[in-house]
Amino acid sequence: MSTPSGFDELIHPSTRLSVVALLAATEWADFPFIRDSLSLSDSALSKQLHTLEEAEYLEIRKEGGGRKRRTKVRLTHRGRTAFEGHVAALRAIVEGAGPAAAPAPAADAAASAETTAATGTGQQHQHAEASR
Repeated sequence: MSTPSGFDELIHPSTRLSVVALLAATEWADFPFIRDSLSLSDSALSKQLHTLEEAEYLEIRKEGGGRKRRTKVRLTHRGRTAFEGHVAALRAIVEGAGPAAAPAPAADAAASAETTAATGTGQQHQHAEASR
């Protein structure tokens, strides 16, 4: 099985995928929110953010100064596009892993109708014989 188009090796590691997925649901997120939401240490999160920023998947802003300094993060257009492509590729992988001999929905409905008709006819016949 070949890797589907859009699969992104940079985003795929679970920690980076979690960071990008969290950011995909927001416009901007504060560093402590991301850290706490994903149960990461400051250093682990910083490392992942730096890697994603180098790939231009994230924009990082530092606001304020001193003890009131805040770090805010958001996905760039490039990062959002990469995430959406990666999610589509993962879905394609999962969908391709289903049972090979699964009947089509139309075939299921036809088989179910035939079974119901056969069972109904048999039950009517059995009921008629029991009444005699």
